[in-house]
Amino acid sequence: MSRVTLEQWRMLKAVVDAGGFARAAERVHKSASSVNHAVQKLEEQLGVEVFQLQGRKAELTPAGHALLRRAEHLLEEAADIEALAGALATGVESELHLAVEQIIPAARVIHALEAFSREQPATRIQLHEVVLEDGPQRLEQGRVDMLLAPQVPSDFLAQEIGEQTMVCVAHPGHPLARSGAVLTRRDLRPHRQVVLRDSGARGNGEGGWLDADQRWTVGHVSTVLEVLRSGVGFAWVPLDRVADDLASGRLAELVLEAGGRMRVPFYLTLADGDAAGVAGRALADALRTAFQSLPTSTGMDP
Repeated sequence: MSRVTLEQWRMLKAVVDAGGFARAAERVHKSASSVNHAVQKLEEQLGVEVFQLQGRKAELTPAGHALLRRAEHLLEEAADIEALAGALATGVESELHLAVEQIIPAARVIHALEAFSREQPATRIQLHEVVLEDGPQRLEQGRVDMLLAPQVPSDFLAQEIGEQTMVCVAHPGHPLARSGAVLTRRDLRPHRQVVLRDSGARGNGEGGWLDADQRWTVGHVSTVLEVLRSGVGFAWVPLDRVADDLASGRLAELVLEAGGRMRVPFYLTLADGDAAGVAGRALADALRTAFQSLPTSTGMDP
């Protein structure tokens, strides 16, 4: 049997996070004497000094730092177990948060959501359209239940369920499209490139080839397309989003010596597959089915 309870570890972490016993007591809604007793009891039971006085302030000892690191993992695991129990008790989630990278074929996502809602009409969906590191950040922070994106956070397991084709395009009247030559990166460099901004907390990242002398950075794929249709730049965009434009001649595919078309695999990553309830599992299945059942040879949706 463990000599130290989870509550004692919680008290220790509260003292460190709050910067003192009095503030910790306010956070955990206990008396300062109760918090102090819990930590002292922990030290006695372990036979290790966790805090030492530095002037008027209690500081963690080296042993205290080591124990706290392990205790944080223990508390996280306990919280995960409690969350799992809650999910199992309710069975069906009332709301799910799905983050989808903007380059993912939207028609397939909508197809999956329609199928899911027919099966689980009581569950609301919060759809978060993300770019680059925003999706992984949301998943790591527990702000979404699953992520559909090319990026997979390092601590998560994911399943590849499809791929997108990115194609370099411009307006037919753009000098790059009118040249008729096979273009190199030197040909691209003097012209304005349109790219997507990372929608994450820092929001200062951009994706893809970024060697153009001029660059407009925007927040959504739809804005990229509007800029391209106006004739003032070039960009790599999802093929399914410009299929009609290419077919009608509103946009033209640029012929590059390399990299004109790029195949980008993407993955379904769940925040916690074990903790997913009935609705979470159903949504994941609907996404897998939607991407597996629709044609993939052209990269375009029907």
